Amino acid sequence: MTEHDRQDQLLAASLAAMAGFVDATGFIATGGFFLSFMSGNSTRLGVGIASDGGHALFAGGIILLFVIGVMAGTLTGRVVARQRRPAVMLLLAMVLGLAAALAGAGYEGPAFLLTAMAMGIENTIFEADGNVRISLTFMTGNLVKIGQRLTLALTGGPRWDWLPFLALWSAMIGGAVAGALAWPTLGFQGLWVVSGAAVILAAWTARRGAA
Repeated sequence: MTEHDRQDQLLAASLAAMAGFVDATGFIATGGFFLSFMSGNSTRLGVGIASDGGHALFAGGIILLFVIGVMAGTLTGRVVARQRRPAVMLLLAMVLGLAAALAGAGYEGPAFLLTAMAMGIENTIFEADGNVRISLTFMTGNLVKIGQRLTLALTGGPRWDWLPFLALWSAMIGGAVAGALAWPTLGFQGLWVVSGAAVILAAWTARRGAA
């Protein structure tokens, strides 16, 4: 995060908030599964293998679609090359919109899987040379970086390098709060809000000429 400019940091925080919104919505809708946090689903998969085959199958399906989303986002970025980020974000918006439409039509299972795919796509927005430069849904890593940079600050290193990571974590928490608050009114149709936000961010990144 610290090597990115302020606009990239703002974009990352916005995307983390979207992931938090989606994860809170998915957690409520699925009764305890995650649609962006695959570490949690990996635990659910292990527990399911030991005690509940249906849960294991569902968690495994979510993980598989997340990985497919990562592949789709990476391939889209490589095909488009120029204006890569706006193209990936438009793909993200389309998949989220399709998930919301399927949920509205009563096809909740496919909607959940497509949402997980969308979160995989989102994680490739800051991909470069085959590596993800900013983790948007894996907050454990960001908390580790907060701790590391706080230690550096206390031992004579850069004083404020921990703040961008705290902002990213806080943005995801804020998005999760918003998703939970929106659930009683919007239900899974709240994904339309996130889809629209992705379109707006795509337009913004295209305007500023982001790669």
